[in-house]
Parts: sequence; structure tokens; C-alpha cells
Amino acid sequence: MKVTDILKVKGSTLYTVAPDDALAEAVSMMAQLDIGSLVVMEHGDLVGMLTFREVISAVVANGGSVGTQRVRKVMDDAPLTCTPETGIDEVRRMMLGRHARYMPVLDRRTLMGVISFYDVAKTVVEAQDFENRMLKAYIRDWPEAKEEKGEQGG
Repeated sequence: MKVTDILKVKGSTLYTVAPDDALAEAVSMMAQLDIGSLVVMEHGDLVGMLTFREVISAVVANGGSVGTQRVRKVMDDAPLTCTPETGIDEVRRMMLGRHARYMPVLDRRTLMGVISFYDVAKTVVEAQDFENRMLKAYIRDWPEAKEEKGEQGG
């Protein structure tokens, strides 16, 4: 299974923000849309990710408020990325290794979507459920052993 399989199910809605946007506006957008991340784009290129992790750190560092900070100051400017062809197992390893909850999907320089750790976990669970159902059906339909009927000499 690959990232492209997740994107087919998830859809292609993308939420972006510019690095020079006010952090307060970005946080408001995240709250209104009930999303945990925004892709930071500048001149058509991905330049960072803003997640609730960066927002919380910025709020704490600023004494409990976002103040007048800009997205650029708090964003992750080196986000973990993958391609549509990246395998789900590799994505899981990458996300776990970096404690990343969101990962932009790039096809060369084109942003194709964002997948979350939830999306990956859901896909894995659904695949395992399907496999379990198939195995149970196979076992249920297991042909019974035929006893050999033969006479024993003696």
C-alpha cells in the first residue's frame, strides 16, 4: 500500500498559509477548520509546516499569547515529506522517527496533499481488518480432510 492510496480516500483538500501571515490568523483558521496543521507555501513552493505543536511552543514562549508573531518565526522550516509512491510502512517509520503527526506529500515540487499519522493508522487498521476477514473466510471454507478408506491386511 502506498501514500497515493490514502490520498484517493482522503481527498485533495489543502489548507495553506504564507510565511509572512500573522500567526494569530493561522491559529484562528486552524480552529475554525478543526485541523491540526497548515502547509506553509511561498511562491508556489512548500517552505514549512505549522502544526499545533509549533503553535503551543510559540504561545508558551510568548507568555501565553501568539502576539504579533508571523508564521515564519514558529513554523517547522524543514518538514518531513514523502511522495505519492512512498510505501505506508516507510511513512510509519519516518513519522515515528521524527515524532511527526503530519506529512506533506510532494510529487517533485508539487504539493499533492497532507497525510496525518491518523490517516496512516486508519489505513493500516483497515488493511489488517480486511486481511483478517479474508483469512477467517478461508479457514471457514477449509476443505475437510477426507479419511482414506482402505482395508488393512491381516
